[in-house]
Amino acid sequence: MTALLDRPVDTTAWTVGEPRLLAGLAQHARLDLAAHLSVHGALPPAERLVGYLEATPIAGRGGAGFPLAAKLRSLPGRAKHVVVNGTESEPASRKDRTLLLRTPHLVLDGAIAIAAATGARDLTVAVHDAAVAASVRAAVAERGDARGVQVRVIPGGFVAGEARAVVRALQGGPALPPGRRTPPTATGTLVSNVETFAQAALLLRYGPHRFADTGTRTEPGTTLLTVGGAVARPGVVEIPLGTPLGIVLAAAGAPALPEAVILGGYHGSWAVPMPDLRLSREGTAAVGAAFGAGVLLVLDGASCALGELARVAGWLADESARQCGPCRFGLPALAADVAALAAGLPRAGAAAQHARVVTGRGACAHPDGAARFVTSGLHLLRDEVDRHAAGGCRRPVLAQLPIGGAR
Repeated sequence: MTALLDRPVDTTAWTVGEPRLLAGLAQHARLDLAAHLSVHGALPPAERLVGYLEATPIAGRGGAGFPLAAKLRSLPGRAKHVVVNGTESEPASRKDRTLLLRTPHLVLDGAIAIAAATGARDLTVAVHDAAVAASVRAAVAERGDARGVQVRVIPGGFVAGEARAVVRALQGGPALPPGRRTPPTATGTLVSNVETFAQAALLLRYGPHRFADTGTRTEPGTTLLTVGGAVARPGVVEIPLGTPLGIVLAAAGAPALPEAVILGGYHGSWAVPMPDLRLSREGTAAVGAAFGAGVLLVLDGASCALGELARVAGWLADESARQCGPCRFGLPALAADVAALAAGLPRAGAAAQHARVVTGRGACAHPDGAARFVTSGLHLLRDEVDRHAAGGCRRPVLAQLPIGGAR
């Protein structure tokens, strides 16, 4: 398994519309406590938060999108431990580390409020890299209400960011999802994504009505996307939920006619770049895609798209936990099928069969997510597969899709 590298993170950030999560970052490289309070104001009492969450449908901003209110309801009484999952193991994403590096107090506000509202005595921020840990520790040191907050650096790797893997690592075990799919809330541990806690802090400040001033009726508020690939303006962008894809692509300086987009990261989907596609969980689901981890990658015609898919499929196979048959055998076979298709060999039927075999049978969600990513790519690239079978597209693979530690 590949550990994520401790290399500088590009925290370039911009907005479509009025900033909320990214407020103040146009004026400050990083918001210390004084700057944070001048931008966001003091945090209201935490006891309001649970009621606000029940009135406001906030989906978790990690890959699964589980509603935060439902997660709180699933706790068996008081929470024992609140964990901020800042590992961000998705190599195409840097939104969570941007928040922790540039506006860490907003995340701590939400985490401390949720810990208070649920009765949790322990609060941990889990990260993969030292620079993020240093930023969070500096923020903790500035606050009088964060003396008990722990910041832990745990081992990296793609599946190491899954909530159960994070909890297992914090308990001294390997940073791998356990075989049983029991959610951490079943034992009193609330794990959620960095952006989710920051959204909770905004909701507590704004209240449900103001929070819902932007976004859609079913998905109020804003969200963060990491935009990359063949764009002139890569970075982390805050958008109102439901913003059309075409607006974001134009703002990011994407080519006028992209070949494809990746939505949701490497457990997400390939999609046709339809300008009127609404960027929300509901909007992407309507076209059979996944919003996932809030990633938007653009492929242009300069790079071989099938070669890009093969490269990521191989990386996903290498990043498996190797705890079950689908990870140990199925994903490598699927990656080999895609590599063969890129080489012009007739393996489309085998790829479809291997994807079906791994789906729903893994010890964790990695085989399902990888199979969805590969099959959506092969479906979109049917003509490309035919071109390769007829002699190849003659385009290089430019690595427009980042893998490993290349952020």
